[in-house]
Amino acid sequence: MSRKMVAYLQRCGRDVARFRAARGGATIVEFALVAPAFLAMLLSILEVSYFLFAQQTLQTAAVEAGRLFMTNRGPAQNQTVNGQGQLLGTSSICNIIQPLLDCTQVMMDVQPYQSYGGANTSMPSLTYNGQGNVSNNWSYTAGTPGQVVVIRLIYQLTTMKGPLGFVLASLGNGKMEVMGVTAIRVEPSTG
Repeated sequence: MSRKMVAYLQRCGRDVARFRAARGGATIVEFALVAPAFLAMLLSILEVSYFLFAQQTLQTAAVEAGRLFMTNRGPAQNQTVNGQGQLLGTSSICNIIQPLLDCTQVMMDVQPYQSYGGANTSMPSLTYNGQGNVSNNWSYTAGTPGQVVVIRLIYQLTTMKGPLGFVLASLGNGKMEVMGVTAIRVEPSTG
């Protein structure tokens, strides 16, 4: 090792020893005052990063689904979406989502429109049944050539409660609603 590195490590060792040997308690009191705010900030940074990464993952999956629908290669309803509008594990969309999110918990809404101006790309409001499960009637209509199709992938992201009461949740069940959306025009099929 270089002399500078050795000198740096020795200084760090002395600083740690000084912290441990502090008899007056002032260092510990100062640490106790700063630690909750520091931990809250650190956890909030991690939580927001996780949310943004999940958002980008869903957006990437929605764009991939849009490519499939645009070329009339979108999966049939019984192959991709079950009765609750949840994505099943056989889709190429799940290959994108699975490293981060549970594919069986992704809700998919596919609706055709006549023009881009009339397309609804807003976040849907979720309704719950008595067991606490989402009971929305998700639409799944792939559209016909020339129609605009909006694909929305919705996920309830589990969030954690940090120190000082920091919570990122936007839903009543303590979860955050995340959505990826894309709008495409279905191309005419070739032969």
